[in-house]
Amino acid sequence: MDEHGNAYIGDLSKYRVTVGIAPLNDREFIEYFALKGVLAEPSIGSARIPSIVFCIYQCMFAAITWDPVLAPILNIPAIAIGAIAERGRLGPILVFVFVWATLVYDPIACWTWNSNGWSFVMGGLDFAGGTPVHISSGTAALAISIFLGKRRGYGTARLAYQPQNTTYVILGTVFLWFGWFGFNGGSALSANLRAAQACIVTNLAASVGGLTWMLWDWRLEKKWSAVGFCSGAIAGLVAITPGSGFVGAPAAVAFGFLAGTACNFATQLKFVLGYDDTLDIFASHAVGGAVGNILTALFAQSSVAGFDGFTVIPGGWLDHHYIQLGYQLADSASGFAYSFVMTTIILWIMHYIPGLSLRSVEKTEILGVDDAEMGEFAYDYVGLEQEIGQALDTGFGATGGAHEPEHKHTTPTYSTHSSEKGAPEVSRS
Repeated sequence: MDEHGNAYIGDLSKYRVTVGIAPLNDREFIEYFALKGVLAEPSIGSARIPSIVFCIYQCMFAAITWDPVLAPILNIPAIAIGAIAERGRLGPILVFVFVWATLVYDPIACWTWNSNGWSFVMGGLDFAGGTPVHISSGTAALAISIFLGKRRGYGTARLAYQPQNTTYVILGTVFLWFGWFGFNGGSALSANLRAAQACIVTNLAASVGGLTWMLWDWRLEKKWSAVGFCSGAIAGLVAITPGSGFVGAPAAVAFGFLAGTACNFATQLKFVLGYDDTLDIFASHAVGGAVGNILTALFAQSSVAGFDGFTVIPGGWLDHHYIQLGYQLADSASGFAYSFVMTTIILWIMHYIPGLSLRSVEKTEILGVDDAEMGEFAYDYVGLEQEIGQALDTGFGATGGAHEPEHKHTTPTYSTHSSEKGAPEVSRS
């Protein structure tokens, strides 16, 4: 994201390499290659922020777009990867993340935040990444889920999993909630009133989103679900992201409630449409991002944007700027379409390159990707018999390191004889 960018991506006319026998200092090199010239120069984001600081901040956004919401890392290529948990190959994923971030995330971020980007020039409002981060990654997750197909045993009782570790879900949500202050508040690029307001509405939307999701789940189970609260909090955080620097505290309540509601019901889309989104990434991020973009059009206020002392916007419906809804819908639809089509093309090309197909083989799904591809797993004493209903010859003979020998399940038998009166004698067979 540089000052020479065009409506879609950086100005490639400036990025060329002249080859030949000319002396080194006479050659024209890529302007910012390997961070050349990206040091203390004022950044395009703010004259008060050095380019190197703005660079690493934007790098964090690019990484965040690819992580599973409760999986438990958070990053843009990482968000989308959550949709293929338990059936994706790790090696090809590394290639996919680089290609996707370059061809999908970078152009969307450019047209959203670069001063020359078409959405920015049009008047789209996206303070911290509703389209570049959440819609792009959530839609990519949908494309990946459809392209790779369903997991082995999908729709059976075997895959009707409960949360693997509720404590980790809560801990991960706490980390995300805290980190979101850096995303939304930090997007003000200064320690000012606008940054503080962004943090206030972020916290409020997350709280309301968590309570809303939990209440929707309670109507079915009559249980107060901690995991439901965490899911709703993430939905609220996602939705408030584009509007956090533009809306007031009362509006944040609406963001949290509507996001918690819409994302909760959107989790049923995979059953209606028949795709296997392992961690409901599309429901949480794509739907949540769209809800946030639309609500930003309704509740954005020029007075809130001006809390930093220099930002001027026409506002949204509260300021009688009704065309803003059209801008937000155009930006959202573009993000959906571009991410879905480009992700599918990338997956299709990789599928026909030897060794780069993302789908794992059946044996890997049975054994588990962590064990089959990493040689590591979290719980050594979970018997395979309990998981798949029969003993499995894994082919591993190791008895140390990351692999445990296969554990036999024994049944106690009792004898009528005992060394102590009244105490049964137990033998293992």
